[in-house]
Amino acid sequence: MRKNKSITILENITITDYAAEGKSLVRHDGKVLFVSGAVPGDIVDIQIVKNKKDWAEGRAIKIIKPANDRLVPFCKHFGLCGGCKWQMLPYEKQLQFKQQEAVQNITRIGKTEIPVLLPIAGSDNTTEYRNKLEFTFSNKRFLTNEEINTDAALIQQNALGYHAPRIFDKIIDIQECHLLDGVNNDIRNTIRTFATEMGFEFYDIRNHTGWLRNIIIRLTSTGELMVNICLNHDAESDRVLLLDHLLKKVPSITTLLYTINPKWNDSIYDLVPQVYYGKGYVTEKLGSFNFIISPKSFFQTNTKQAEKLYSITKEFAALTGTETVYDLYCGTGSIGIFISEHAKKIIGVEVIEDAIEDAKKNAALNNINHAHFFAGDVIKICNDAFFNTHGKPDVVITDPPRAGMHEKLIIKLLEMQSPKIVYVSCNTATQARDIALLSEKYKLEKIQAVDMFPHTHHIECVALLTLK
Repeated sequence: MRKNKSITILENITITDYAAEGKSLVRHDGKVLFVSGAVPGDIVDIQIVKNKKDWAEGRAIKIIKPANDRLVPFCKHFGLCGGCKWQMLPYEKQLQFKQQEAVQNITRIGKTEIPVLLPIAGSDNTTEYRNKLEFTFSNKRFLTNEEINTDAALIQQNALGYHAPRIFDKIIDIQECHLLDGVNNDIRNTIRTFATEMGFEFYDIRNHTGWLRNIIIRLTSTGELMVNICLNHDAESDRVLLLDHLLKKVPSITTLLYTINPKWNDSIYDLVPQVYYGKGYVTEKLGSFNFIISPKSFFQTNTKQAEKLYSITKEFAALTGTETVYDLYCGTGSIGIFISEHAKKIIGVEVIEDAIEDAKKNAALNNINHAHFFAGDVIKICNDAFFNTHGKPDVVITDPPRAGMHEKLIIKLLEMQSPKIVYVSCNTATQARDIALLSEKYKLEKIQAVDMFPHTHHIECVALLTLK
């Protein structure tokens, strides 16, 4: 062990196992050490960043000897960008660790046995699998230590890309991204070059100044391409120049919008995107169903894996055509519509009004008359009067955000006593917590993890619970 002032560095440490959320672990000096930036089998030097009585956290600062199955990352931004942290791992290993994490969370956090564990559903595509990306403009480009020591690097401070990990006001200038079709590079690099040539101001997050703020890109499997450029304020002549230039250079754009965002935060959900070109939305296809996606709507960002996720959900629900299904946190209605052929009635609830409007349009688009969607907080809408009006569910499908279900909703589900709950989760830790709370009246039957995001530690997981 080497100490330098308050910095503690452990040398030549062999990483022995995977922990969770992208971190690996090793036991050292009687405590568990969680390590970021390393994988099982690596021999590394570790800088301690947090030290407690029974555990510690650290980050690998030097790889002395790489694990035998380490790969060379394929992206030039690997190590700076915090997105695809597992590019050095063979995909089979990624799936193994994700399955392991799902099981550990259910059994340790949820303290629940898993009667049937189905194999994780891997992704057929491990690059260019996303249908949506967001990029941020900044006049404070993230600089590496090497660049800081080079005066020439300080001349160009503008950046268009992703936030630097753990640094809220620095942006990594992304030249290439493999998460979405290469058109994302054409759009981003075209805008950056033109904005620089024209002298357009990039956003300053600390001072809330500048003009260009964000780009949101969505490319569907149907070939439709939607771009939304967010601006701090309107400057009509410059805006027209920018948007016309983009349409000329990237003619595959089918819908181009701009959103004026004078707020301090980047959220656009309380703003109104303006259509500059095209119909103002894109259409996606899942299975045999079509879905309208507006600029503010949530939709699964991996279309092909979403089909697998929803197929597993439908299989777990085991519908016969006589059931009333409640689709909670329904978004644009994608799950409810996907399973609608096998249900008597679909009741969808979602807090985002625009998403509910899309859900209604999607139901009409697919000639589905037995699906009904309601905007509002799930906790407030799902009361006794609502159930008396629409009937109690035979199956509840719940797909909450990462925070999981609100405790009041769990209490309500326990009161409702639906025969089945199919819980779709993007966070197995909160899913495990909720399953434990539901265990008062429900038994976990089976789970299946789904990898929606290759090269990251994120996992989706579907769980079937039945009334005891």
